Amino acid sequence: MFGAVTAEQRLEKNVVKIFSNPKYAALSGVLLIGERSVDDTIPTACTNGRDERYGREMIDALSDAELRYVILHEVRHKLYRHLKTWKHLNDINHSLANAACDYVINLELNDENSDDGFAVMPSGDYEGLVDERFRGMDSAQVFNILLNEQSEQPELPEVPGGGGQGTSGVGTQAGTSQQGCSNPTGNDNTPVGFDDHDWEGAQQLTDEEKKELDRQIDQGIRQGVLAANKMRGSGKGGHGINLEDLLKPQIYWLDVLREFVTATCSGNDYSTYNRPNRRYMHAGMYLPSGISETVEELVFAVDTSGSCFNSRELTGFMTEVVDVVETVAPERVRILYWGSYLEREEVYEQGDYDNLVKATKPVGGGGTNINCVVEHIKENKIDAQAVIVLTDGYLGGDWGEWSCPVLWCIQDNPRAVPDCGKMLHIRTSDLV
Repeated sequence: MFGAVTAEQRLEKNVVKIFSNPKYAALSGVLLIGERSVDDTIPTACTNGRDERYGREMIDALSDAELRYVILHEVRHKLYRHLKTWKHLNDINHSLANAACDYVINLELNDENSDDGFAVMPSGDYEGLVDERFRGMDSAQVFNILLNEQSEQPELPEVPGGGGQGTSGVGTQAGTSQQGCSNPTGNDNTPVGFDDHDWEGAQQLTDEEKKELDRQIDQGIRQGVLAANKMRGSGKGGHGINLEDLLKPQIYWLDVLREFVTATCSGNDYSTYNRPNRRYMHAGMYLPSGISETVEELVFAVDTSGSCFNSRELTGFMTEVVDVVETVAPERVRILYWGSYLEREEVYEQGDYDNLVKATKPVGGGGTNINCVVEHIKENKIDAQAVIVLTDGYLGGDWGEWSCPVLWCIQDNPRAVPDCGKMLHIRTSDLV
């Protein structure tokens, strides 16, 4: 379509155009992160949260304004750390996780470019996902709606090889996932856009690479803030991104849980609990530096009151917890279901953690008295390295007196503030 100009040249040209636009000065730092390449093996575009790949055929079919839209879309995925933040959604349904992230980004891009047309949504085969009913929602909220809508549809036969985004307007069989970027082959009416998200590739980054990527994004945001402020000072307009939100990104609950467990279950002296871990101090969370080298037991205390943790939510939580637990490999994991009294106790030995997700189910209901958990641990001489309490925070008494570190995972109740231990607020939408 564009003659002798190569796809590589057009990609680079439009990246420079974005750099030169004062409206996107806030993105300048993140634009520099990772590698950006043309890939003959993929039909559309994709990112693993660091690197971006663009299909040659797609680039050739798009106008410059459409190509800028796709580039900005991929950069937004990196900026918002979608492949880290919403990994648990992909574990449930690859196609719907892709779509949920895309809906959020495309509404933003359309709003930003409604006046000047600098970036334009691709049309035809490469048209992206837009739906006004999702305005103001995050990806988890959109995902919930899409999942509920899909569950109401007649079940279709599984399509071999699915997983990806492409160009036909139909998606892959629910629940399938595959590495990299691929063409959709399914027929389940899953919405798709013009890109795929390489969730598996994101997870294949080493721990050091993930830490470095987080550092680069943080630095890129700050660079973008400086550039945007400088341009505004010279009368060149603003940007389309809420900089305050970027400078104070929401901490994903699983990251905090992982930090708490690994910090609490490493080191060699309980007294180090008094030396706070610096990572989350900016968010008002003071986490321990750690205790014991040998992790004997972790305890999860699950509130069984009627307003807290239904079966689906608990399964979502425990599925994520298994990855955390396997990191520190305790000799056993104990689950205590509690309300007014201790309802049930489950014990899982090392190597049996997968059964934890399959077997565990919420029981009971009624009032909430956390002291029944405290007393049970004390009376049975349970050597808990740490206790993670799952609750809505509406307790019938006090918060208890604990002899070990405790993390309160409080569901849908931001006003609850424990007077002991550490706290983590979780939305129901995060537990899908």
